[in-house]
Amino acid sequence: MRYSEPDGPPSSMKIAESVEEKLRRENEELRRQLQELRAESHRGCHAGAPARVWHPSAKTVWAICLAAALLIVFAFLAGYLPREKQRTLITGEAHQQAQALPRAEVIQVRRSSSKSGLELPGNIQAITEAPILARADGYIQRRLADIGDRVHAGQLLAEIEAPELDEQVHQSKAALQQAQAALDQAIANLDQGKSDLELARVTAKRWANLVTSGSVSEQENDQFQAQYRSKIANVHALEQAVAVQRNGVASAQANLARLEQMQSYRMVKAPFDGVVTVRNIDTGALVNAGSTLMFRIAQTATLRTYVNVPQEYADSIHPGEPATLAVSNLPGKNFTGFVARTANALDPASRTLLVEVHVPNGAGTLLPGMYAQVTLTQSRSDPPFVIPSDALVVRSDGSQVAVVRPDHRVHLQKIEVSRDYGDHLDVTSGIHEGDTVIVNPSDAIREGAEVDPVFVSSSHD
Repeated sequence: MRYSEPDGPPSSMKIAESVEEKLRRENEELRRQLQELRAESHRGCHAGAPARVWHPSAKTVWAICLAAALLIVFAFLAGYLPREKQRTLITGEAHQQAQALPRAEVIQVRRSSSKSGLELPGNIQAITEAPILARADGYIQRRLADIGDRVHAGQLLAEIEAPELDEQVHQSKAALQQAQAALDQAIANLDQGKSDLELARVTAKRWANLVTSGSVSEQENDQFQAQYRSKIANVHALEQAVAVQRNGVASAQANLARLEQMQSYRMVKAPFDGVVTVRNIDTGALVNAGSTLMFRIAQTATLRTYVNVPQEYADSIHPGEPATLAVSNLPGKNFTGFVARTANALDPASRTLLVEVHVPNGAGTLLPGMYAQVTLTQSRSDPPFVIPSDALVVRSDGSQVAVVRPDHRVHLQKIEVSRDYGDHLDVTSGIHEGDTVIVNPSDAIREGAEVDPVFVSSSHD
């Protein structure tokens, strides 16, 4: 009879099978020998000769039975007992696992860093940008700059041909000369009047002395005294005439200076160092003073970016704090700047604070008009708590976390999330530093459930 245990250990089964095979081979050999003896006996009987039949002795039979029994006992001990021991061990472990507490991976709550990065969209602009309009009527005689040219302050960009303005300058110069001649004549008249006044004064004084001595009559003296007073009034009139002529000369000079200044606008120059971003004229084009846009120049050595900071972060943004810019067309490259100023007031429509960030751009890598992601480094006096995002439990009564108390029992605590970073959350209330929170709680985690906490490391520690 073959004995085997399909579920036993491999080594024990091999030993049992080898013993059985050996026993089977011995039994078949004895059976073959008996059949040969019977065949010889049968042939002897038919031949008339006495047949010799072999009969095993009792000792041989007992030896064979004892060997078979020993082989059976050995196979039992080598196959059944280890299998039964393994079954008992597995059953014990299963029972122990059934009685053990459910394991729960937990972390300790900590505060986030006092320095936090706030990423917001922004538009890059030139720090200074000015349109260059024509200040003189005329035609473009020469154009010396085009789009994309880098220019310096005072550099000639274009020249306007204005013959009408040149004629006005000539007329103004002639008017100035005429006014100057009139002034010279008025001054000459004043000098003549002063001479007549001096003669009238001396004459009046002499006649006054003669009246005192009685040499001339009072009437004659009064006549010369009246002439003296008349000469005084005449000198005053001549002085006023000179003042009028001086004003006329000043007016003519001012008009000439104005026209010469306008004539200087024929030479269109760059107001500051920058790049020509717009060019609307060409040689021969007609331009009108104050209305024709000729060029637009942007100063790009330093760029400014405006961002709108939400109200909850407005009190943590201050001038001088560092900022970082990133643009989509330059992946992996960041540009360092700083907060230049803030509006110090919130926009009532969006409840945001306008912040201006300055970024050096000496290499000209950044261009005005680009869209950028601006990261502002803000300082927080009371940083929030940080937990992994998979520790959040969202149910009908709000956002919660599973807190493991010192007695290893679970308490579902409501929290207030201030900001979601994707892989972790900022929490402002509901938990405290050092609390033990379950990471990725299953549906089996309920209020008051007892768990076996296992601490794991957080990627944000």
